[in-house]
Amino acid sequence: MTFSKILIIIQRSNGDVLLSSSLIQNLAKYYNPTFIDLLVNDDTIAIAKMLPNIRNIYTFSYKEKKEHRIKQEVNIIKKIYKNYDLSINLTSSDRSVLYAILASKYSISAIENNNKKSWWKKILLNNYYIFDVKKHILLNNLEPLKLIGIKQEDNEISLNIDDSVIEKIKLRLADFHIFKFIIFHPSAQYSYKIYPQKLRNDLLLMLNNLKIPIIISGGSNNIDSQISRQIPELKNVFNWIGETSIEEYVALSYLSDAYIGMDTLNMHVAASQNKRIFAIFGPTNLSMWAPWSNQLYSKTLDNAPIQTYDHITIFQANLACVACGKAGCDDSHGKSECLDHINPKVVFDEVQKWKSKLP
Repeated sequence: MTFSKILIIIQRSNGDVLLSSSLIQNLAKYYNPTFIDLLVNDDTIAIAKMLPNIRNIYTFSYKEKKEHRIKQEVNIIKKIYKNYDLSINLTSSDRSVLYAILASKYSISAIENNNKKSWWKKILLNNYYIFDVKKHILLNNLEPLKLIGIKQEDNEISLNIDDSVIEKIKLRLADFHIFKFIIFHPSAQYSYKIYPQKLRNDLLLMLNNLKIPIIISGGSNNIDSQISRQIPELKNVFNWIGETSIEEYVALSYLSDAYIGMDTLNMHVAASQNKRIFAIFGPTNLSMWAPWSNQLYSKTLDNAPIQTYDHITIFQANLACVACGKAGCDDSHGKSECLDHINPKVVFDEVQKWKSKLP
């Protein structure tokens, strides 16, 4: 089979969009297609624009769904209907599966391992694969390659950064006389993933003594704004929460020496850039969401209070329930008690050991 016009559908979060880059690179290498387009949720377009080998990006808006549902669906279908030789959908939602079926002559999609939900998808799709929650998201995203006979050769994550954005961040850093620095990212999309304030500030107090600039990163949403107000004023700590766009953050990460923080998009960006990573994990399953090593083409499989592979160190609580994979202990976005059991001194000691070996 040969495909020259390809549509990739990723209706999930920023991290899912970023971790589709390996699939896209493999398709681009194998087929050298006329073009590859994306259909993503509108809140992930900033990351989507930074993926290599992409021509057009279509967006789906949940706000538009509430206000103009039918109009939005009609507009999207008009743009994609039978315009592609191949469509690949990386999520199993009914809507995204229908987009894949309508968009191309040959459609592939992830589906649920539940025949009551997926029986019609098996009939209408040309090919499908079961989304495996025990497998890393990057490897799940590469499953379509097997279905069209492509041997995966590129398991790396990569992003394009405009040189002008890098220069802009360099100039801003120079204004603060910062040339080598560590990023500390204390926030996440959901509060159940966030290290408690007291432990976070204790860690910052210790990091401040390393006498290397620590730049605190974050967005401008309510969670990040609340954290910003809680950051202590310290000589070597620079609070940049809400002061960078996603593209500017990627440039900042590119210029940094290391990443310390939560399991979120920013951690995966740092992994894609082969940065030294110190990641604090709560209930998130490592099997699917551990930082991916571009050198090892792999990630960790096990839970452990502290573990290092390649340039990545992960911290978890030493509790029997870790990692439960729930959205907080109540599985309703409440508190994750496991995060209370990660000692900031343990995190600091690992960072200090790394720094002591630097030239």
